Amino acid sequence: MPTTSASEKSRRLFFGSLGLKLTALFVALLVWLAVSSAPQIEVAFNVPVEFRNVSDELEVTSENIPQAEVRLRGPSRVIREMKISDLHVSLNLANFPIDTSGERTFNLSPEQVRVPSGVEVLQVVPSSLRLSFDKRAQRQVMIRPRVTGTLAPGYKIASVTVDPSAIGIVGPKQHLTAVDAAMTDPIDATGVIGSHTFLASAHVQDPLVRFSQPAAVRVTVTTERK
Repeated sequence: MPTTSASEKSRRLFFGSLGLKLTALFVALLVWLAVSSAPQIEVAFNVPVEFRNVSDELEVTSENIPQAEVRLRGPSRVIREMKISDLHVSLNLANFPIDTSGERTFNLSPEQVRVPSGVEVLQVVPSSLRLSFDKRAQRQVMIRPRVTGTLAPGYKIASVTVDPSAIGIVGPKQHLTAVDAAMTDPIDATGVIGSHTFLASAHVQDPLVRFSQPAAVRVTVTTERK
């Protein structure tokens, strides 16, 4: 039987796959032409500003999440299919000094916006953001139960205990100093005779202060005769 040389096999392999390569190239060319020839439109999106590489010792104390209006231009098909989650405006705080507190100004530029391929960032509004910072702190505060309701006739509250009685809070240092205690959600003790234990959640009023552990507590209300 005639044998096939290595060079002949290579030639057959090359020309055999050439058709697939040309087809793939043709399809890619059609896609490029469709995108490049699509009408260009301009739109604006309001995008939350993301903070990257924030130190564990630093807190952003601005209560409202800053937003930026990002003005874009690109193929109409791509623009119409975009979602807010496709856009990212970020501030890199990697080199921000951790002992800083007070207000600081940061510039916003098109280079800080990540967008889908083929889309151009025309402008970011505002061009700068002013943010407040403080050192991160933590401490323990007492949990105060909030008992409501109407007791059975002839009974009064003898005691109210909370387990745990204290909870850890974390947040900006200046905000923590203003928190004297955590409160439970209202506990309706209507009709309690003897002792009854309720499950409740604790909270603090300051939105920038959070708990360092789960905020579920057990509140035991004990009543006695007057």
